[in-house]
Amino acid sequence: MDLSCLTVHSTRTAIAEKQFTASALLDALYTKIKADDPDIGAYLTLSEERAYRQAARIDDMAGAGDELPPLAGVPVAIKDVISTNGVRTTAGSKILANYNAPYDATVIDRLEGAGAILVGKTNCDEFAMGSSNENSGFHPVRNPRDRSRVPGGSSGGSAAVIAADTAVASLGTDTGGSIRQPASFCGVVGLMPTYGRVSRYGLIAFASSLDKIGPFGKTVKDTALMLEVLAGRDSKDSTSANIPVPTYSHSVGQPVKGLRIGVPGEYFGEGLDAEVREAVERGIEKLAEAGCEIVPISLKHTAYAIPTYYLVATAEASSNLARFDGVRYGVRAKGAKTLADMYRRTRDEGFGAEVKRRIMLGTYALSAGYYDAYYLKAQRVRTLITRDFDEAFAKVDAIVTPTTPTPAFRLGEKADDPLAMYLADIFTVTASLAGIPGLSVPCGKSSDGLPIGLQVLGKHFDEATVLRVGHVVEHALAGS
Repeated sequence: MDLSCLTVHSTRTAIAEKQFTASALLDALYTKIKADDPDIGAYLTLSEERAYRQAARIDDMAGAGDELPPLAGVPVAIKDVISTNGVRTTAGSKILANYNAPYDATVIDRLEGAGAILVGKTNCDEFAMGSSNENSGFHPVRNPRDRSRVPGGSSGGSAAVIAADTAVASLGTDTGGSIRQPASFCGVVGLMPTYGRVSRYGLIAFASSLDKIGPFGKTVKDTALMLEVLAGRDSKDSTSANIPVPTYSHSVGQPVKGLRIGVPGEYFGEGLDAEVREAVERGIEKLAEAGCEIVPISLKHTAYAIPTYYLVATAEASSNLARFDGVRYGVRAKGAKTLADMYRRTRDEGFGAEVKRRIMLGTYALSAGYYDAYYLKAQRVRTLITRDFDEAFAKVDAIVTPTTPTPAFRLGEKADDPLAMYLADIFTVTASLAGIPGLSVPCGKSSDGLPIGLQVLGKHFDEATVLRVGHVVEHALAGS
């Protein structure tokens, strides 16, 4: 069985046509995981019992000739910040190393209800804080395209399993670029939906006004099929939007002639790798050849996006992570004499350096005397960034940019320079702050053979256009 050829659509079709069973596919997949993943480190926990139970259900349906659900038999990996009942959920942190979630996140219910098979939980930067997956509390993830390189973060494990063919699709989360950046580094497709498009119920929060759950796949159509299942109102999440869910897969392959594509000058300046620029410009040329009108635009507050993001995100993180204190769940430090000492020792032993850094930054930004100067000002700039996009989308239908300023960097290259690491998200944080959808699609390779990603941004809840544009780039540059 050639796992590299399987997509979401082809997997369901093959099972429906009895080319192979869901159980046989799982056998082949787990054999590959156990052979290849120890050197990659993308999985933290395998959920074999649960997976085979679901596979047997799908095989029974196929054997009886029943109509199969839309994701029937598709092996899906889940980022380990998403709660799974009875399966270890660590958020990539030692403080939750022994935590088994007592319930399933809404996205898990929807995936399994659609016939998907939960293969296991993927490694990630601790509490989704990082851009390289080197901040995992357990071990880093290596990029399957070049194992001396990072896969990106924080959803590096979820991108790596697609690149390594150890899952057909996966879920990640995107707070400031954590789906799109690893998708670019690993040469796969990653979709960040509009804020509120997919329920966050069951997601271990990093920054609640920024966190979004979204899919990875081998193709744009894969992510569209996944989003059709994931999207929609959830009564358990007050921030989920009560907006109809289109059949996103029908948008894939639709003509783009006449669409206006914005190209912001701010994303093509200093710091952009020459090979990345060339690959993205080639993608823009292909859109022009397909009949799109290319429109130069300005997103003038882009320069303020990184400081704005790291004030808002760390402030929300300092609040969200206060619940991890050794009292209710997770690891508890031993030997403490007082309650305060237990809190202090548990958090000191359980949290990694990057999480501690962000808690301290966020607490400082929210402290008396500094709230107005830092957090409140950052929220005002966030509004200005959102207005930039609103003004741009009054003129264009979608925006195209590089996903990252460089291809994947080497393991350890930026580990001791947090600011350099933060700048790896410079092209992705703006969309996160504005709450708009974004897609990273492969558009070429560097001279070292490293993948390069092109980012497509769209209006709020207009994932259909984003997918439509992304598919044209994917099809036009296939194999490049």
